[in-house]
Amino acid sequence: MTEKKLLLLPGDGVGPEIMAEAIKVIDLFNKLKLSNLSYEYADIGGIAIDNHGTPYPEETSMKAGKADCILLGAVGTKKHEKNENKLKPESGLLALRKSLDLYINVRPIFLFDALLESSTIKPEIIKNLDIVIIRELIGGVYFGEPRGFHDGPNRSGFNTMIYSENEVSRISQYAFDLSKKRSSRVTSVDKANVLEASQVWRDAVTKLHKDKYSEIKLDHMYVDNAAMQLIKDPKQFDVILTENLFGDILSDEASMLTGSIGMLPSASLSDINGVYEPIHGSAPDIADKGIVNPIAMILSVAMMFEYSLDNIKVSNIIKNSIENVLKSGVLTKDISLEKEFVSTSEMGDALVEEIRKHV
Repeated sequence: MTEKKLLLLPGDGVGPEIMAEAIKVIDLFNKLKLSNLSYEYADIGGIAIDNHGTPYPEETSMKAGKADCILLGAVGTKKHEKNENKLKPESGLLALRKSLDLYINVRPIFLFDALLESSTIKPEIIKNLDIVIIRELIGGVYFGEPRGFHDGPNRSGFNTMIYSENEVSRISQYAFDLSKKRSSRVTSVDKANVLEASQVWRDAVTKLHKDKYSEIKLDHMYVDNAAMQLIKDPKQFDVILTENLFGDILSDEASMLTGSIGMLPSASLSDINGVYEPIHGSAPDIADKGIVNPIAMILSVAMMFEYSLDNIKVSNIIKNSIENVLKSGVLTKDISLEKEFVSTSEMGDALVEEIRKHV
């Protein structure tokens, strides 16, 4: 089995805690000869500012460029939240995405049956939920120029939301191709009634659909309506295609359908690279307390095996093991309806023991 190089970016807050549990799983699969992953660590975010004076050091960039795949914990610290933008932890994450051309963000929204009662939504609304949000990741208002501040007695800030037809077309192509493997339905979310960037978005999606994907059912929906419909009737959606800012907001909203933001992974992809991370943030308020849910991080490992390592067998073992552990009543604080819950490391240990039963 060919050795693959993995870069680990634990980051800030709860990042190192959940990364430690992911490594337990990776080490087990290496030991069982079901994978051959070598790994090394690097800094990103707040810890990188502390150690290197920048949120995305050159050393990290070089290692990222040589890695076959990357696991990321989380970025963000209260210590650095008032820094100028280029020295905020989050700018390290944006730089990583831009430098590797990670324009595709894949966020699956699904629910383990054992957690039906953990969501605030009625079980009949969310049972068998299976949505994928495809978010354009390196364009839009997060990267648009010009941006900045106008100082003076009435200080103001400004950002630019911009999308080209080519940017929209390439992310749309990924969404349409993915939909062919599912139910051939795509909902493109924009704000074309107000924003020029969204009008270009809608026009480009429509043109690509007409030219190459007319067999797929395409719907357009304004983002405010989409936010409402995700709660009202989430199973009407299959593949949701949207731009950077809207995708950021909608995917976090959709995560609560599953009972906890601590349950969902994501993949950020280019045509050759992949970065895998939980969708939750660094959660500094619960860092170092041993209560963060590591499942989203471990599911990110499962996505890594599927998307970058072409090992669906290992990916399915991880997902089935999580299902079984949850069914057995082993739950972290965020998904437990009782006063009793397990710690971060105890959940990781339980998953490792369950995985052993499947191999």
